[in-house]
Amino acid sequence: MKKKQYLSTGIYLINKKFKNNQFYHYFVEPNNVIIIPKIKNNYIVIHQKREPINKKNFEFPMGWVDKNEKPLKAASRELQEETGYKPLKNPNKFLEFYADPGRGTRTCYCYFIDRIKKYDEPERGIKVYLRNKKQIIKMIENKQFNNASHIAAFNYLINKY
Repeated sequence: MKKKQYLSTGIYLINKKFKNNQFYHYFVEPNNVIIIPKIKNNYIVIHQKREPINKKNFEFPMGWVDKNEKPLKAASRELQEETGYKPLKNPNKFLEFYADPGRGTRTCYCYFIDRIKKYDEPERGIKVYLRNKKQIIKMIENKQFNNASHIAAFNYLINKY
């Protein structure tokens, strides 16, 4: 037996019978993109409040892939919305993974872009910073940059891409 509970647009809680009188709970949610933009030797990071942890957190631009939207288009859109920078070419996809396969269905599509142009201001509530690789690693160590998906994508990018 599986029970699907609507939570919000595109988000459902699934309660699936696992064993006698035991249920396994997981989320169905939209896929998302992480885009890592770079200008010369610096990466663009954003700083915004994250409600679940009640803190401001540093991370890369990220967002949901809208219904019927391709991840590449979502990556470009999120870059523009969250930073005010526009891509001058298509971002390169370098990684794809499940964000939390034990509790959700969401796939993360990770993109890199190094040709961008400032054209607008970021979304309200988001501050944009330029940080080099060493500074980002220090922010990770100091728990200022602590989104596991972003850390995984960044680590893969700087070591493999």
